[in-house]
Amino acid sequence: MKGILKNLLVFLIVLNVLPACDDGFDEMNINPVQPTSLDPIYLMNRAALFSTPSGTSLTYEIAIVQQIVSPNGGVLAGGNFNQLNRAFSIGTWNKYYRDVLKHTTDVKRMTADDPERANLYHMARILHSLAAMILTDTFGDVPYSEASLGYLEGEIDPVYDPQEQIYLDILAELEQATAGLSANGTIETGDIFYGGTIEKWKKLGYSLMLRAAMRHTKVDLARAREWTEKAVAGGVMTSNEDNMKIIHDFNYANEIGNTLNATEANNYYLAAPFQQFLSENDDPRLGSIAVRFIGAGSGPDQNSALNGNPPAGVTLSRDPADQLGMPMGYDNQTIGSVVNNLGLRSFYEFSQVDRTRMVARDAPIFHVTYAQTSLLLAEAAVRGWISADPADLFAQGIRANMEQYATYGDNVAIPESSISAYIEAHPLNMADAMEQIGNQYWVASFLNGYEAFANFRRTGYPNLTPNPYPGSDINGDFIRRLSYPDSEFSVNNENVQAALSRQGPDDLDSRVWWDANSGSEMAIIQ
Repeated sequence: MKGILKNLLVFLIVLNVLPACDDGFDEMNINPVQPTSLDPIYLMNRAALFSTPSGTSLTYEIAIVQQIVSPNGGVLAGGNFNQLNRAFSIGTWNKYYRDVLKHTTDVKRMTADDPERANLYHMARILHSLAAMILTDTFGDVPYSEASLGYLEGEIDPVYDPQEQIYLDILAELEQATAGLSANGTIETGDIFYGGTIEKWKKLGYSLMLRAAMRHTKVDLARAREWTEKAVAGGVMTSNEDNMKIIHDFNYANEIGNTLNATEANNYYLAAPFQQFLSENDDPRLGSIAVRFIGAGSGPDQNSALNGNPPAGVTLSRDPADQLGMPMGYDNQTIGSVVNNLGLRSFYEFSQVDRTRMVARDAPIFHVTYAQTSLLLAEAAVRGWISADPADLFAQGIRANMEQYATYGDNVAIPESSISAYIEAHPLNMADAMEQIGNQYWVASFLNGYEAFANFRRTGYPNLTPNPYPGSDINGDFIRRLSYPDSEFSVNNENVQAALSRQGPDDLDSRVWWDANSGSEMAIIQ
């Protein structure tokens, strides 16, 4: 009994002391160095960093447009063999939904009602539009109006919006966001694209509007012209200083560079159609892009040569005259016949993109450029939509792209004399102007597989020979879209099926809305 009373007494004493112990408890348990709120500019920059083309674009888009190709199958099968490889198409889906749209949606939600951050709100709308274009151009109908609202509004099974509706909204977003940017508002100096410079963001918005407008040339010429005229009136890019790019370092590395400097260093090669186009036109860009390991019998031979210790009989050459692209349609077994016919030691002798220069880990990546914009304007001028000399715009686009190479470093920069000589030797000929413009857009979009693939489908240029690989999964000449991730059929099947009922089977042959069969690419001039 005495023990029970003693314990009860202790309990009452402790109970009486507890309120005093609680004084200052909250303050004591707050980490003084951990932020309790997040400046939305950091979310914006995270979205920006993850918006760059990834290494997975090598598997599909860049191979489909025959710029870089791998002879290896398995996990690398895709555009090189015209085969369905959902494991890689999911990379684009996850990247742009999880790492870009999610964050731009958060930024928009955090800044929409804050007049002090109005510029950041509109910047996020522009970046959001770019990411949405990449997604819908790649897959067709995709979640858009309800995308990235799982946490914010509980939308865990978003509808798939028709692509035409997505593009109408993108155009409206770009118009409103670009008009809403103000030099009198808060300047977001932390912005990693332009340091918050409003003039450059406006030029980006209108240049992206021009790109979106031109997506309509096979399905709605009137709309394409209307929005092209709006973009030009607003003011598009006027120099390479306006380029939308990411400057990388070794903390935030170039994703394609990471791929080509790591596990896949010896697996990707310049495709013959791309190398031959540059070679046949004496294009100085080839000398900035390519490297060849003459006499190499293995990947280690290449690596040793690149590190300055070439094995006996192996020569590293960046001379354009020595470059040799890998032909399309071969795997790592059948390429042996080509190797023998050419008298090569192995397929490791085919040219690659120089991974110490244009695809170094710290190399920049370009999203929207003055060169691409100028070439789209040249097309618009040929169509009679704008009052400008298409030949001047064409030459301007070529020059801008060649001068852009200096951004990669002095060992990539193209001399002015070479630029002028090329432009003089390749004037625009109105008889085949559309093909010339399409070909130059292809070159100007090198390493931006998303845009190169989209413009190739829209225009039909360059006029590539279909990949002849015999194990193809397509019925047509070229892949027209990528397939939805398997997971979507498990978690959002009803909405996926609604999308497929509109645009066709979930395969590589179905066309996205703006790539309609009824169009005849850039042969349509109005």
